[in-house]
Amino acid sequence: MEISAGIQASLAGRYASALYELASENGTVSAVESDLDKLAAALADSAEFTAVTNNPKVSRRESGQALDAVGKLLGLSQLTQNFVGVLANNRRLSDLPAMIRAFRAISAAQRGEVTAEVVSAHALTDTQLDQLKAKLTQREGRTVKISTQVDPDLLGGLIVTIGSQRIDASIRTRLNSLAQVMKA
Repeated sequence: MEISAGIQASLAGRYASALYELASENGTVSAVESDLDKLAAALADSAEFTAVTNNPKVSRRESGQALDAVGKLLGLSQLTQNFVGVLANNRRLSDLPAMIRAFRAISAAQRGEVTAEVVSAHALTDTQLDQLKAKLTQREGRTVKISTQVDPDLLGGLIVTIGSQRIDASIRTRLNSLAQVMKA
């Protein structure tokens, strides 16, 4: 399995790589990826859950019990449950979001996909997303998965980030550039 050096060098990447290898051996990569999506959504939706994962005053046993209960509630697979238990024992739950991102990156790379992070001033319609996905897939030469965010400060346009490449076509950037030119 080919994993980028940047992912391997980080703590989150090492944990994610280990989880990916175990999931790959068991043939449960998609199930684990789905489990991690559920955990990411739970972290985003629940300030209490995030507090449990980030609070150093919560003991290993307590955080393990809390994560076990959350895992059962979310219907997580045994491998994911075990992984989260190891994180609780090693006091690494605060790194869970970074581990989820690293696992997604590893999984996408193995499928030959690339993720494009798209930030827009307004939510994009399904038609706009399909058109953008088609153009990015053609440009990249491989399947593109789109992750969207809304940032009203952009005023209009898009910022697309694929790996280390960034395409900034936002009105905010254009106005800032125009202001710099007018100062000169």
